[in-house]
Amino acid sequence: MMSFFHSVREDVAAVFESDPAARSYFEVLLLYPGLHALWAHHLSHWLWIHHMRFLARLNSQFSRLLTGIEIHPGAEIGRRVFIDHGMGTVIGETAIVGNDVTLYQGVTLGGTGKEKGKRHPTVGNNVSIGSGAKLLGNITIGDNCRVGAGSVVLRNVPANSTIVGVPGHIVLRDGKRVIITDPKDIRDPLSDIIIKLATELHELREKFQQHTHAALGTEPSLPIREETSTRNISPQELFQDDYQI
Repeated sequence: MMSFFHSVREDVAAVFESDPAARSYFEVLLLYPGLHALWAHHLSHWLWIHHMRFLARLNSQFSRLLTGIEIHPGAEIGRRVFIDHGMGTVIGETAIVGNDVTLYQGVTLGGTGKEKGKRHPTVGNNVSIGSGAKLLGNITIGDNCRVGAGSVVLRNVPANSTIVGVPGHIVLRDGKRVIITDPKDIRDPLSDIIIKLATELHELREKFQQHTHAALGTEPSLPIREETSTRNISPQELFQDDYQI
């Protein structure tokens, strides 16, 4: 019991440290749903690890109804975690959240499929995750990282990094800006498909011109590239002879 009250004091102190809008202990204790969701999770997790799974899920669903924050009873949550404006926040069953983590509204620590075992993110200590960010799959976010609002993170992130974008890519590491010299480093699946289609379209146009001019006995007007590679040719380069981008 004393450890629970010690945890409550730590959680309230974390709110005052992270939220300049916090004015009084009374206000924080009664009006911060992020705290209520975490305290309810302490009970749900205790029930879960003691194999009272139905009661654990029942308590977590009741907390979800009251706070708008869904934390699976199996998730492991560290100390001094602060969920700010937590409506819509979802934390999956096998997620692990370290100490001194801040989660803003709409954050998802989710899975990517129906696989069994560890399928949710592991978040290190002193991590801040912006509004609407999605961390998906069995990935690890290192200590002292910052995830920008709206980012979608699908890969491991080293410590002391700042991640932004869809899909998420590192823009700062150890306080130094990371220069992306190859856009493929971002690994956007949609961009990969577009580049592949652009490559195939250009190759088809080249072959068509070759056959047409061979039949007419004329020289093709479209320059023929010796090699078309998605690794070193952008969509703009592929289409520059034919279209205005």
